[in-house]
Amino acid sequence: MSNRDRFSTATRLKLLGEQTAARVYRSQTKRQARRSRLTGRAALLALVLCSLIVALAYPIRQYVSQRAEISDLERQQAQAKQRVEQLRDLKARWQDDSYAEQQIRQRLHYVMPGETGYIVIDPDAAKQSRAELGAADRPWYSNVWDGVDKSDASDQ
Repeated sequence: MSNRDRFSTATRLKLLGEQTAARVYRSQTKRQARRSRLTGRAALLALVLCSLIVALAYPIRQYVSQRAEISDLERQQAQAKQRVEQLRDLKARWQDDSYAEQQIRQRLHYVMPGETGYIVIDPDAAKQSRAELGAADRPWYSNVWDGVDKSDASDQ
């Protein structure tokens, strides 16, 4: 190669084109390598995230269900405390003799000595026979008397 060929425009353009092509090729290779590296990193990251999600799914589900169970038990406990307070109030009322006497008179139809007990019958209820009335609808002594009548009838 002569000096003249060496500095000719065509030769310079040819060398410049080859250098540019080499640079473009190298940059494309690096970009592809970087892309493949990022793709590999992204795949690894996705795999790690999926593994974490799978690994944490069961404990999180357990945590949520246990929190729901705890809140349900707390609600039941509050209801039980309220019921205990109601029963304490009821017990305190039953300790009062006047309340106990009132309930005995009302529920069992008791009368004090010298008093006369009356039972007012509803005209509509009188139309129904005593057998149609449930045991809870009648006074206790009617149920006892019916039991005596039934046992007496079965003996004959």
